[in-house]
Amino acid sequence: MPKKFPPEFKRDVVTVARRGDLTVAEVAADFDISPESVRRWMRQADIDDGVRDGLTTAEQAEVVQLRRDKRRLEMENEILRRAACYFAKDALPK
Repeated sequence: MPKKFPPEFKRDVVTVARRGDLTVAEVAADFDISPESVRRWMRQADIDDGVRDGLTTAEQAEVVQLRRDKRRLEMENEILRRAACYFAKDALPK
């Protein structure tokens, strides 16, 4: 599983990379992360800052939360449907 970095760390890395003093590879080596992580964080920072089109970090988090809620509601609905079928069997005349 990929290592999780705090948003403050990512913001600091992007700030250093945007200065232009060092290449992306040098920034990645200084912070002991992969160059692709630096590139990805820079792309996401551009989206968050409104420079590029795409889903912002907040919007991505909202989509993830909505998907979790949907999955939970579907499971609850399935449980209620099965319970209704179970109790309906007892209500049928014999």
